[in-house]
Amino acid sequence: MVEYILPIAMVVSLLLGIFSGYPVAFVLGGIGILFMVVGGIPIAYMGVVASRISGGVLENWLLIAVPLFIAMGILLERSGIASRLLVSLERLCGRLNGGLAVAVALLGVILASSTGIIGASVVMLGVLALPMMLKQGYSKALATGVVAASGTLGIIIPPSIMLVLMGAILQISVGDLFKAALVPGLILGALYIVFIFFIGWLRPGMAPLPEDTPPSSNIAHDVLKLLRDLLGPMLLVAAVLGSILTGIATPTEAAALGMAGAFLLAAIFGKLSIPMLREVMHGTGSSTGMIIFVMIGATCFSAVFKRLGGDTMIEDMIMGTSLGPYGVLFMLMALIFILGFFLEWVEISFVVLPLFAPVIQTFQFSGVAADEILVWFAVLVAMNLQTSFLTPPFGYALFYIRGVAPAEVRTSDIYRGAIPFVALQLMATITLIAFPGLALYLVRTMG
Repeated sequence: MVEYILPIAMVVSLLLGIFSGYPVAFVLGGIGILFMVVGGIPIAYMGVVASRISGGVLENWLLIAVPLFIAMGILLERSGIASRLLVSLERLCGRLNGGLAVAVALLGVILASSTGIIGASVVMLGVLALPMMLKQGYSKALATGVVAASGTLGIIIPPSIMLVLMGAILQISVGDLFKAALVPGLILGALYIVFIFFIGWLRPGMAPLPEDTPPSSNIAHDVLKLLRDLLGPMLLVAAVLGSILTGIATPTEAAALGMAGAFLLAAIFGKLSIPMLREVMHGTGSSTGMIIFVMIGATCFSAVFKRLGGDTMIEDMIMGTSLGPYGVLFMLMALIFILGFFLEWVEISFVVLPLFAPVIQTFQFSGVAADEILVWFAVLVAMNLQTSFLTPPFGYALFYIRGVAPAEVRTSDIYRGAIPFVALQLMATITLIAFPGLALYLVRTMG
């Protein structure tokens, strides 16, 4: 174990640095530089680190898609599409226990396939839907849980920024990741809806019928209105996701197309203005800057960690457990789940994936070809990391809800509301492990 003292010390220092409250990007980079000196690594190795940062981050053309997708999401948020869709969905659901919550979950799926921006989706749903559900008499826990979980679907349903970054980290096709994540993401959304209907049937007091809204007398009219409101987002999804899945465009080209489409929709709905564009540029710049700085810091940390033998240490520890392929996989999934309580998905992705992926590739899994393992593993990690938005103490979706929820909603209500949806996400992850074809079907059939 003597040879692993420095890698272990790096991990401990990273945890201490994170809990200190200092920006994670600087913690990662600073610890990497510090242990390069402590470990006696020649100063010339800084050139290797710099080249990795330059080639893997700053010159990675694939990462151009990140600010484009972020800008697309912010533009759609400001266009007012979500509020119209929620009204149409609520009207169509009619007098059903849990009907409003189902409308929120459906809107979450639509927003996920249109934007992929978690913070914007959660806040938007919280502002639009949470007051409506509370006014209708919904349980505070159920209402906040539905909003938080539905808003985080964008992390797994394409176009997802997480999947773009995972493709860059693992050097695999982002198009394949989008294909692999689409069905699992829709399954997760369907699980949410089934759960809401089940709660409405089992505990109607938690999701009561609307008292002041009569059932629709013209279903055809409501369907046509919903289709009208869906037209813009669906055309955007078809342009972005369809062009990627069919191979017509790369993710970067599709992201540019999506941003142009979102810009056009905002103009059509009369929301385009100089102040709005200023907000879009500010939000895009700050989000992209945060991600890039974390990537730079994580690259420095992982390069020094591997030079000190950290990757060998992890491989020896995992192989030494003699758990077998699925035992190791469940152990890694459990570790990522626990890390999600304390770290953001960006840090986990850039620190953990480069260390765990080579280990997973050494195993064989039933129903998964050797060249499909990384794609399948990346989708499993993405599904697992979605729970990090809903798990205290640092679940960001919970923070967003707390920021927009009325004063009568307690933090304990928000935490209790997230628990069943975390369980559903874990159930979906286990299902993907048992039936990998759910994730790999589109990859295999679409080439």
